[in-house]
Amino acid sequence: MTADGTTPESVTFAAPMPGLHPYTKFSLHAVDGAAGLFALRSLEADVRLFLLDSSDGPRDYAPRLPAPALDEIGAAGVADVRVLVVANPADDGIHLNLRAPLLVHRRTGRALQVILDDQDYPLRARLGG
Repeated sequence: MTADGTTPESVTFAAPMPGLHPYTKFSLHAVDGAAGLFALRSLEADVRLFLLDSSDGPRDYAPRLPAPALDEIGAAGVADVRVLVVANPADDGIHLNLRAPLLVHRRTGRALQVILDDQDYPLRARLGG
């Protein structure tokens, strides 16, 4: 478990994330001193992403998670998953991909990135903006 006690340190994606094919095995660790921020590192290549727990992102972010995605990672419901979004640092701040969250099963570490049908969520939203 990571420092917060609710997220596995080992994550295996049911399908590779777009742009990261063929990698599916990652470690996930909370970033010290940054509440809700995680580092996702491939165990198969030199790849690292920063992820933000969606509950620490925009207050109005409440995506409807597709039931087939929950089924694919073995989650009985939303309570079984932690929803994380990719956080990209840029010159003008941190940008979040709100349209393609990562679902991580809290107990097993089985994960999947989903592309939401809801077009209201942007691919690049500035944190705090």
